[in-house]
Amino acid sequence: MSGKRYTDEFKSEAVKQVLEKGHTVREVAMRLGINKHSLYHWTQLARHKAGDAGPPAASVVVESAEVRRLKAELRRVTEERDILKKAAAYFAKG
Repeated sequence: MSGKRYTDEFKSEAVKQVLEKGHTVREVAMRLGINKHSLYHWTQLARHKAGDAGPPAASVVVESAEVRRLKAELRRVTEERDILKKAAAYFAKG
């Protein structure tokens, strides 16, 4: 493994730019000349240490239920549209 070694201060400043200032991982990595995968890993470690490993499980369940509902609604609306298109074609002939 022949990678560069970065100081903890350098890593924390890079992570701060992503987490606090809202810059993208790609943008910060390019600007600092580091590998974007390394920076992504550092941000994940920082989030994990802060206890912010991601969205709470309850919100994930609510979002997945919303996605299922929206997919079912889209399926129903698509079927209605297809029926109306066929009916319009039928009445246009006669």
